[in-house]
Amino acid sequence: MPYLDLPTHRLHYRIDGPAGDGPWLTFCNSLGTDMHMWDAQVDAMVGDFRILRYDRRGHGKSSAPPPPYGLADLGGDVIALLDALAIPRTHFCGLSIGGLTGQWLAIHQGARLDRVVLCATAARIGTPEGWSARIADVRDSGLGGLVAATAERWFTPTFHQQQSEAVDTILDSFAVTSSEGYIGCCAALAQADLRASLDQIANPLLAISGIDDPVCPPNELEAIAIRARDGRHLSLPGRHIVNVESATAFNAALTGFLI
Repeated sequence: MPYLDLPTHRLHYRIDGPAGDGPWLTFCNSLGTDMHMWDAQVDAMVGDFRILRYDRRGHGKSSAPPPPYGLADLGGDVIALLDALAIPRTHFCGLSIGGLTGQWLAIHQGARLDRVVLCATAARIGTPEGWSARIADVRDSGLGGLVAATAERWFTPTFHQQQSEAVDTILDSFAVTSSEGYIGCCAALAQADLRASLDQIANPLLAISGIDDPVCPPNELEAIAIRARDGRHLSLPGRHIVNVESATAFNAALTGFLI
C-alpha cells in the first residue's frame, strides 16, 4: 500500500486509472469515512482520469497526529500529496469536511486545481459549540455511540433499508475511525469559517447538495455557488452522503462537469 511519510503522520493514498498524461481527479472523503466512499465514482470514471484518493489524517489507514488540526493542515496534506506525486494540477471533488478542504484549496492554492466539485458541505459547518460537544462525547464514549445518529444524518430511511449492505460498509468505517483523528478534524470544523472568502474562488465550481441533507442543506451549497466567481448548484435525492445515495445521477453530473 502506498504511503506518504510526513513529519508528524503518514497518509495512505491510492491511484487508479491509466498511466500517462491524462487529467488528474482527486477525491477527498467526509468526516469518519475512508477513501472507499468514492468507489462508485472511481468505477464510473477510471477510464477518463488518473484518480487520486487518500485517507485523511486520522482516518482509514492514515495515521493520526495529535489533535487539534486546522483547515490549513488538511489542505496542506493535499498539497503535500500533489507535490510528492508530481501532480501540477488536478480536478478536485470533496464532500463535507472534504468540501471545506476543497474550498480552502480553491481560495489559497487555486492554481493547483482545475475544476472543483463541492458536495454536501458549507462555508461553515455547524457551530463551535456543537463541535466542542461532539469532541466531549467522543472523548467520553468513543465513536460507537454515534453510529445510529450518524446513519440517520447520512442516509434516508428508504435507502438504508434498500441498500443496507452499502450503508453498513460505510458505517463500519466510521466506527473504526481513530478517535484522535476524528477529534482533530472536529477541532478543524469548529474553527473553519470561509464565508467571507468565497468570492476569491475563481476555479469553475459545481456545488452538489442532497435534497434532504440535514447537515448541509441545499441552501448552503447554493450560497457557495452564488458567491464563487464561476459557480453552479445541483441538488440530488438523498441526505449527506449523496454520492452514494444518488450514485448514478452524481456520476453523470460529475462527468458532465469535468469532461
